[in-house]
Amino acid sequence: MNKVITDGLVLMPPAFGDGLGVWSREDGTPGTDTYATDPNAALVPADQDFGTTLEILKADSVTTLRYMGETPMLPGMYLRISARIKAVSGNLPDVRIGAWAGNAAHTNVAGVPQTGPSTTLTSYGEVVTVSAIVGIGDRGGVDMPWGETASYGHFGLDLTGPNGGTVRVESIRIEDVTHVFYRKLMDWVDVKDFGAVGDGSTDDHAAFQAADAAADGREVLVSEGEYRIADNLTMNSPVRFEGRLIMDDTDRLALTRNFDLDAYSDAFGDDVIGLKKGLQTLFNQSDHEAFDLVGRRVLLSEPIDVQAVVDNKTSYANRRLIRNGQISAADSSSWDDDVQSSTGTWVVSNPSELSDVADVANIEIGSLVTAPQGVGREVYVSGKNVAAGKVFLSHSLGVPPQSQTYTFRRFKYLLDFIGFQNLQRFVISNVEFLCSGRSSAVMLPINGLTLQFSDCFFTKPKDRGITSADSGCQGLQVDRCQFLSNEQAIRVQDRVTIAMNVNRNDPKIRDNRAVRFKHFAVLSGTGNIILGNHYFQGDTETDGLRSAGIILTKTNAKTTITGNYIDNNFVEWVNEHDAHPELDGEFSFGGLTINGNIFMSSGAAPWTRFIVIKPMGPDHYINGLTINDNVFKQINGQALDRVDGVDDSVATLDGSRTSEFLMQGNTFHGVQHKAQNPITVKMTENTAAQVWEQDLRDWLPFDTEARVVTSAVPEGAVRSSSNVAIYTMPYATTRHGVGQGSIRLNWSQPVKGSVQMTARCDTP
Repeated sequence: MNKVITDGLVLMPPAFGDGLGVWSREDGTPGTDTYATDPNAALVPADQDFGTTLEILKADSVTTLRYMGETPMLPGMYLRISARIKAVSGNLPDVRIGAWAGNAAHTNVAGVPQTGPSTTLTSYGEVVTVSAIVGIGDRGGVDMPWGETASYGHFGLDLTGPNGGTVRVESIRIEDVTHVFYRKLMDWVDVKDFGAVGDGSTDDHAAFQAADAAADGREVLVSEGEYRIADNLTMNSPVRFEGRLIMDDTDRLALTRNFDLDAYSDAFGDDVIGLKKGLQTLFNQSDHEAFDLVGRRVLLSEPIDVQAVVDNKTSYANRRLIRNGQISAADSSSWDDDVQSSTGTWVVSNPSELSDVADVANIEIGSLVTAPQGVGREVYVSGKNVAAGKVFLSHSLGVPPQSQTYTFRRFKYLLDFIGFQNLQRFVISNVEFLCSGRSSAVMLPINGLTLQFSDCFFTKPKDRGITSADSGCQGLQVDRCQFLSNEQAIRVQDRVTIAMNVNRNDPKIRDNRAVRFKHFAVLSGTGNIILGNHYFQGDTETDGLRSAGIILTKTNAKTTITGNYIDNNFVEWVNEHDAHPELDGEFSFGGLTINGNIFMSSGAAPWTRFIVIKPMGPDHYINGLTINDNVFKQINGQALDRVDGVDDSVATLDGSRTSEFLMQGNTFHGVQHKAQNPITVKMTENTAAQVWEQDLRDWLPFDTEARVVTSAVPEGAVRSSSNVAIYTMPYATTRHGVGQGSIRLNWSQPVKGSVQMTARCDTP
């Protein structure tokens, strides 16, 4: 509100240069003496700071200057009176805004302050501004509250302190500053005007509802105070908080017009409570599908159990979104792992269950399970039966002893969704999880579908970035995220952190960047699409070890790894979550496509491999694998022996059964043996021989055998020992020599020459 604009009020007094006859030497009322006849005052026409200005010699204990015009005082209006003044010579006085408060009877309003704060002039020529605010209402910041009986005032200034000093005064300014107290042209209602008490104990729920109903599109102001709200509250008007709310954990606040962290933090005076209340409402109202953190940081001293915060739901399937902010871990012992150890019994008929487990009640759902034998990577507790002494696991164990001691380690996560039995279509976008080496980032729900992370940062997780303890990862989508390890200065073999794991099928992991974790992703389902990521895991150690970036734990992976930058790590394919690790009627290692990637290593040991198959039981073989159009490169060290490998520490791969395997179009730099299938080599015999033999083991990938010859074409004529051209064709026999890795061409007579021969390790 500004009455000068809305009502045409004239507040500004005339300039001194227009005449001193309206400037009183007393209180400003009619008939008082003016400065027009005062010998101690004069107009100075060209002051360097003020232009035309009034010069006054202080000769009285209080030298007053008042405008004789009656400046109106209206309810709800606040005026600021100000003047610029400087000392010229003599003693340095004090200066303050002065006033005379008049009522409708033209008498002074007694008992109200009529002077503003005093300022001492401390040097000559220094321009000092003095001001004071006058109004009817007694609000914070008002220097002279006059009450409702005042109707006008005479305003100016007072000089106090020692006499004999000369000052110059620029024209007095009077401005309407009501907007300071009534923002946005008073388009709000105050809950206190509707009966809210704000004493922290009285239930103000009804007053808030009344204010919301009366707002009619205007803003609701929650002025200073502590307001007890004893039930769920929905506000359909914009709300501005100067005070704060007190609500029970289970009572919900729905701010339908400003549903973001700013509003909820203001509402409760605390960012953490604001985040929790915002999440609670996100799952309990349909007006908004997203909770916006508005670029703010929330500093947590303990994990947020999201389901416990929501309280009234364990399943939810509507799309919901958290976006645009940072969730950080403060230094706190609440992030310490909870660790339990107990013996357990495993039987192959129930491979994802432990029985006869002591102290099950203290084993937390979501705990990582480890043991000396038979437990694969990223096996978690997915459930428990305390009465029966049973623990249920996210994966089958890989033939552990019948009884052994297991360790159950529960990591702590900034956001923990594991209390949800089913959560679908939940999205987190543009959020940084700043773990600072204290916490992990996100634990997924027990069950779920198509959860999504996009454009997020997972910064320095202590243990894990994204964890799935059961089936909450079905159809998981992770797009354009960055995973920054807390172990970047540590040797590869000493790292323990993992960016993410997926237990179920159909994840899409696209366009992410991960830096120096032990593993980028442990993928235990099928239907994986891994596209356009850059994940690097090296260190500065000479001939350093390398860890797997992607780990696939299903033999029939049904997976594509395409267009990635696989930097100082490798792809590991292993059936470690298999209670029957031997080939037992299932599809063996197949359904994997690795195309168009950059495989890069720097300073790695020469025995490093970029793609490793590790059977955990006998009789497995390659049954559908494509490795095409990749770049394999080693720099800053010895050349790699080869890029493919079989880890036969548990079992070998059966090279005699390889089927539907294609490895071609790849580029090799700093690699000695360039694996391919089919293999085309030039066989040359300089001395006539009836049987030519070619060892293909340098080219055969994954310890496979030379099983098929698809062509043998002479380069020019083959010739007899007397150098006569012989017009004959050989027949081929396969699987000769060490590892059945040689091919023989058998001729009708001894010949010499060159043949371009193509062979395969598979039956296409």
